[in-house]
Amino acid sequence: MVSAVADRRPQRIVAHAATRDQAKQALRKLSAGGGTAIGTWLRLADTLLASADVAIRHGILLTDGRNEHESPKDLKAALDACAGRFTCDARGVGTDWEVKEVTGIASALLGTADIVADPAGLAADFTQMMEAAMGKEVADVSLRLWTPVGTTVRFVKQVAPTVEELTDRRTEAGPRAGDYPLGSWGDESRDYHICVEVPPAGIGQEMLAARVSLVIPRPDGTVENLGAQGLVRAVWTDDVAASTAINPQVAHYTGQAELAQVIQQGLDLRKAGDFDGATAKLGRAVQLASASGNADTAKLLAKVVDVVDAATGTVRLKAKVEEADEMTLETRSTKTVRVKK
Repeated sequence: MVSAVADRRPQRIVAHAATRDQAKQALRKLSAGGGTAIGTWLRLADTLLASADVAIRHGILLTDGRNEHESPKDLKAALDACAGRFTCDARGVGTDWEVKEVTGIASALLGTADIVADPAGLAADFTQMMEAAMGKEVADVSLRLWTPVGTTVRFVKQVAPTVEELTDRRTEAGPRAGDYPLGSWGDESRDYHICVEVPPAGIGQEMLAARVSLVIPRPDGTVENLGAQGLVRAVWTDDVAASTAINPQVAHYTGQAELAQVIQQGLDLRKAGDFDGATAKLGRAVQLASASGNADTAKLLAKVVDVVDAATGTVRLKAKVEEADEMTLETRSTKTVRVKK
């Protein structure tokens, strides 16, 4: 599908040979002007997608510049207005754009973010995004979390294929239940890390600490349970070995979340001129990437630091780093690997 503006009124046009040719002709008549105003684009995309009688609404944002022609407040307002209305993948093309803007947009609209450092790779990346978008089958999926009286939800995170904080996105869904938005799903799997605090009890007691399910909204305002459900049990024991052992999956994804965090901290410190602090954080990142088998992130880190000993996290900052390499590391820092079998 392509979009067009006629008499300043946005409309959708079905894509076929004739309309594609018309779109190309129209684009050739355009001239650059007005600067980069991503919030304006998001609101227009929302208007166009809202007029479509379809369940899955998906946008793709490509930018080669920073959002310099509207205020951060305007962009935040646009993101708040569009959240939950459509999913959006965001790509930065070249290196003259702001990583935190692109990743923030994708996060707010439950899409993916990446860099296309060489514009020559844009067609292939766009094709891949379109194939992924066309593969989505269910829209507006939510993780529903029910907890009993006295239980406190500490956090809810997506931990694979990327780290995404969901805790503050909760909407109430009845007594002691809340929904956390997950966007559109296709033939895929994702992992989540949930932490709940339960009231104290006696040795040998057991309780249901949480019930997790996936739901989607129905037109009548109710929800449909997708059939996936998990029960979280809490058991009190005086077995020190059992109570202090960390589940391997929890340990793995806790490390992956820390990996994303220390990469961001290290790059921020490097930009601020705190090279000792940056070395420490990025060294820890190298250590975590090596221990967890996250080879892709390890390769990206090796373009920013010289690795002396990956096991101990001993590194030296490179004197010169290509801007594209640094931006790629920052953009992809939240990508994780699944726990080893």
